[in-house]
Amino acid sequence: MPSTSMDLLRALCERVGVPPPVVHEEERFGHRHRARLAIRGRARSPKVGLFQAGSHRIVDIPNCRVHHPLINEAAQVLRQAMRETGIPPYADRPHAGALRYVQVVVDRAASQVQVVLVGNGETPDVLGDLPDVYARLLGNRLQGLFFNSQPDRSNSIFGANTTHLAGHTTLREVFGGADVFYPPGAFGQNHLPLFSQAVDRISELTPSKEIIAEFYSGVGAIGLGLLKRSHQVRFNEQSPDGLRGLEAGIAARPASERERAQVFPGAAGDCLEGLRGAGVVIVDPPRKGLDQPLLQALVRSPPQRLIYLACGLPSLLKELELLHRPDGLQIQSVEVFDFFPFTEHVETLVCLTRKSDDLLPIASREGFKTDTNTK
Repeated sequence: MPSTSMDLLRALCERVGVPPPVVHEEERFGHRHRARLAIRGRARSPKVGLFQAGSHRIVDIPNCRVHHPLINEAAQVLRQAMRETGIPPYADRPHAGALRYVQVVVDRAASQVQVVLVGNGETPDVLGDLPDVYARLLGNRLQGLFFNSQPDRSNSIFGANTTHLAGHTTLREVFGGADVFYPPGAFGQNHLPLFSQAVDRISELTPSKEIIAEFYSGVGAIGLGLLKRSHQVRFNEQSPDGLRGLEAGIAARPASERERAQVFPGAAGDCLEGLRGAGVVIVDPPRKGLDQPLLQALVRSPPQRLIYLACGLPSLLKELELLHRPDGLQIQSVEVFDFFPFTEHVETLVCLTRKSDDLLPIASREGFKTDTNTK
């Protein structure tokens, strides 16, 4: 485990008087189920891999031990397809070449891959016969194939437009007993077995029959499984791809659960009405942390329970200085999930509660009126 991150979290626990962090670890090799790889080199000898730190010099990784074997296989087949078709890899300085990046996501249940080919052009035509040849070579290992248009001189991997070429339009996973759907542009965790454990822990920390507000919900991997035992789950998400996946996940639930789902699209800081009457708030923000309006609202009027899954430790520690207060929320537990073995990065799960931790059934509260229609 990363010593620096753990030292900071142990010091936090000691300072607030809670037990040391519980550490969750899983298989270190072959754990990565999602990868974005750069394409460089020459058409007859393409390189598929990662950039060296601080540069655009690519390191070809034909058999990465961190990647799930299907990712390595998909990369190998892509090299073969490029050699067969002669499609040129992208070159940064002249802004030339056709294929810039590839995203590969593993469908664990089907042992297949969802693939996005990122091209240096507006339409799939820039890749010529490559998509068809690639699909043929992958055969029944292909779950879905997409083209993403990225014609700009930019370090951004994905462009704005994605075209479905073959196979399924979304990838399905199961978390917390619920089907979760990932369009190719939606955010997803890379260490799925460990993320599944994190979802289960959040479920254990979440009381039943509550109004739950989940901010930065993505496709609903955490909240969809809570619908079956909650009074209501309010999902907040900004990404169009995340919202598309969330819509599909809600549609797949039974009618009784769909009625309990409410969606607040937009930036978290613009959707504070989702906090009204919520006994439990779940947040899973990007590394920069919570939107300032949301952070201020949680400090000013804390819920009975806040469950914070953090991928940015510096932001988390800074925000906990404001959230953990004698007259407000107090840290009850800290857990660590080693989503990125061999690195300094950890995912941290913190549960904070108000002093009286008796979360009353929703029917016993006064003044809570909710609208169960989708916003």
